[in-house]
Amino acid sequence: MIIVPIKEGENIERALKRFKRKFEKTGAIRELRARKNFEKPSAKKRVKMQKAIYVQHLQLQDEQ
Repeated sequence: MIIVPIKEGENIERALKRFKRKFEKTGAIRELRARKNFEKPSAKKRVKMQKAIYVQHLQLQDEQ
């Protein structure tokens, strides 16, 4: 559970902004989205390899 102590005379907007920042750092939304759309480990590996090949190709083009 996230607790954001509000200081005396502190603006609610500022406290809400701190809460949102802490919530974002927990990664809860990211995890929910990942669980919603399950991806097989082999598919993750394939995408990772394709990205690595693409990046390597771009780096080779920059060198030339």
